[in-house]
Amino acid sequence: MPYTQPDLRGALPLISRGKVREIYEIKSVPNRLLFVASDRISAFDVNVGNGVPDKGAILTLISHHWFHVLTSSIKGLRTHFLDLKLPDEIPPSAQDELRFRSMQVRRLKVFPIEAIVRGYITGSAWSEYKKTRTLSNGEMLPDGLKESQEFPGGPRFTPSTKAEAGGTDENITIQQAEDIVGKRYLSEIQELSLKIYTSARDYARDRGIIIADTKFEFGLDKETDQIYLVDEVLTPDSSRFWAVDKYVVGRPQESFDKQYLRDWLTKEGLKGKPNVKVPDEIMQETGKRYQEAFSMLTSQSLEEAKAAALNEMV
Repeated sequence: MPYTQPDLRGALPLISRGKVREIYEIKSVPNRLLFVASDRISAFDVNVGNGVPDKGAILTLISHHWFHVLTSSIKGLRTHFLDLKLPDEIPPSAQDELRFRSMQVRRLKVFPIEAIVRGYITGSAWSEYKKTRTLSNGEMLPDGLKESQEFPGGPRFTPSTKAEAGGTDENITIQQAEDIVGKRYLSEIQELSLKIYTSARDYARDRGIIIADTKFEFGLDKETDQIYLVDEVLTPDSSRFWAVDKYVVGRPQESFDKQYLRDWLTKEGLKGKPNVKVPDEIMQETGKRYQEAFSMLTSQSLEEAKAAALNEMV
């Protein structure tokens, strides 16, 4: 049964609720939050009416995996991740439901932009290119690119706004992003985003997955003026994953993310409509794709990862 409405039995105050996550304040430890990933799933900026079983655990444990991989490969990278353990305040009656889908993180000032990195031209970037030969960041692109082609010259940084709950993110230019967060911070965010994407792209490709595009979020420690990688990282929710062995330039690709759900909604004329009750077989197939991506990237099944996480929590 999908776990779509986290219930902490009133143990911690709720700070915010997003499409998938709830964020709670851990009162007993200064500047610490609890992120809880539900099994809810969104498509086209709205939630559908039912969830994907174990999705919250997949998102949390794959992010946990990436935090370790990236901090090992990128010198000086700071992340908000602290611990998979549940805070002491969580009552025993809620622990089984919350375990594996929760992580304790640093409380930081989150920059109000999303740092999108595109390695391949697909999705909205392909649609825009066909119309104007431009990217949303204001860059003119050369003629002759094909759908799903890797960008010549390397990945592109294409920021967007970070919408409030219920809103829609909007693509913005580099100048607009600078106006929002400041030139110095944007320069570091852009540099980090491209460095993280490149490291993850190479790691994933060696394991049979192409990361076509992804989004990152960053936060600022106001006391030290240091930037941290925050939120979920390189999950099937925040990224577009393709199979290396099925990749063909010039057409849409089979994916390991929620594109399967998006395609069904579009086919049924339900794109952008909230709380659609999706057939169980569509949700199960979406879940299989999430689990397959998880296993390929972590070299573990979800159950093996849960067992390893339990050992880490001891």
